[in-house]
Amino acid sequence: REMDDLRQSVQNATYEQKDPLLIYKFESFGLFSKMIIKVNRDVLARFEKLLDDYFDSDKPRRIGLPSVAYCADQLHFSPNYFGDLIKKETGRSAIEHIHLSVIEHVKQYLMDTDMTVSEIAYAVGFQYPHHLSRMFKKIVGCNPREYRRE
Repeated sequence: REMDDLRQSVQNATYEQKDPLLIYKFESFGLFSKMIIKVNRDVLARFEKLLDDYFDSDKPRRIGLPSVAYCADQLHFSPNYFGDLIKKETGRSAIEHIHLSVIEHVKQYLMDTDMTVSEIAYAVGFQYPHHLSRMFKKIVGCNPREYRRE
């Protein structure tokens, strides 16, 4: 809203009426918005690293799948703000990102190991292996066994 008001003020003013401070504010706001985009991308990169580190540790076996609240806390945000930030930056919710990260790690296990689907499910934090199979099929389009055979 403030940005729109500022833009409208600058556009409607004649050359003589334009306040140099107002123009400076307008130009600074553009730079500020570029800084916000950079910060948001940094948060996304930190989120992805957090997920990679999480799945490369023993945390999935100990505490299960990461939640949005857990990730937000680790990155020092409130869960709602963090979810909004991720959604605004990517168009996907934070939980969708977590699920996609889970699926990528499961794909690695399927291709690089001889672990059963149940073992993989427990390794990435599922309490029940059929939950992994359901999520995998929903996202990938086939079940984990079919994916491994392909």
